[in-house]
Amino acid sequence: MLKVDDWSASYGVIPVLHNVSLGVDPGEIVALLGSNGAGKTTLLNSISGMVKGQSGGISFLGQSIENLPPNEIVEVGIAQIPEGRKIFPYLTVRENLLMGACIPQAWRQRQATLEKVIALFPILKERARQRASLMSGGEQQMLVIARGLMARPRLLLIDEPSLGLSPIIMGQIYEAIKTFPRDGITVLLSEQNALYALEIANRGYVLQDGHVVLQGPSRELLESEIVKKAYIGM
Repeated sequence: MLKVDDWSASYGVIPVLHNVSLGVDPGEIVALLGSNGAGKTTLLNSISGMVKGQSGGISFLGQSIENLPPNEIVEVGIAQIPEGRKIFPYLTVRENLLMGACIPQAWRQRQATLEKVIALFPILKERARQRASLMSGGEQQMLVIARGLMARPRLLLIDEPSLGLSPIIMGQIYEAIKTFPRDGITVLLSEQNALYALEIANRGYVLQDGHVVLQGPSRELLESEIVKKAYIGM
């Protein structure tokens, strides 16, 4: 479904990604692991069209997308959940959700999608008319994930969903994420918390200093000394 081929990208004159290659197949959850500053967010932003590369290519369903603007990438079926719970703070929860249905085909089906995301995160129905800034951090994370689902993506990029959350809320969010492939949504999941990510992922890639240094099935990565020492604390 998604192929990143020898992708290199920089912020100004500072190189961030170096010949990164990875692939995601339909129906998978793939974990992208690495410490803060490893290049995970830059890679997701590259796939979403917000960061342009110096070399390499990115394709989705066989179509080259590295030169498409972000709005067209959403239209072909890719949505991104940004790191840091970037809500529209002065809009209501319902208004935030409707902002996610930002392309014509998603807008036409917004009511059906709204019912699905509320079933996934029932707290959003209770808070529907409340200003989004008044929600707790965990509730805001549920909101941004639900808002991404409102675009009806085929591939969902999720950046650090556990950041700053309690274990109970993290568990609820990960329980939701692992159901996405059953609804036809493939997931590329960026995380520092390797244990949580690899428990629900089929496969994973480890980024260090902008390089892919390890890849493989989740079970193998959980047994890797690199992952144990750097990301699980064993």
